[in-house]
Amino acid sequence: MSEEVPKSQEEATVAPATKKAATKLPLRVIEQRRKRPEFVRQESWRYKRLDEAWRKPRGKDSRMRLQKSGAPPLVKVGYRSEKEFRGLHPSGFEEVLVSRPKDLEGIDPSRQAIRIAAGIGRLKRIKIAEVAREKGIKILNPPPQFREETA
Repeated sequence: MSEEVPKSQEEATVAPATKKAATKLPLRVIEQRRKRPEFVRQESWRYKRLDEAWRKPRGKDSRMRLQKSGAPPLVKVGYRSEKEFRGLHPSGFEEVLVSRPKDLEGIDPSRQAIRIAAGIGRLKRIKIAEVAREKGIKILNPPPQFREETA
């Protein structure tokens, strides 16, 4: 008793998958990133044992917590970038960390670019770069043999 829908109508009812291409970052976003300060841990410049990684200042008399002049800036929501440009590489591509050629399988070349992991050796880097070039994927840190000469 069930009606069969012809394939052409069935396909028309399914919404097409929306693919977002690599976005060109507007100059205002690049300028905003450039002006954003480096947020450092309180007194990390003073003691070798303290890493620069951000920690919220909690001291009772902390100049940084009280936002006195001369103290480094605090992390605040106002420094955040727009949602559509957040986390993108300056080229406009979304970065994907790759450590083997098999990792290139699910990458969309129109919106994603790869960064080869730092601990990968020369031969595997070359293999990854070859496979990426075949698939048309942009490499953000290509091996020397694959760098484009700009003159």
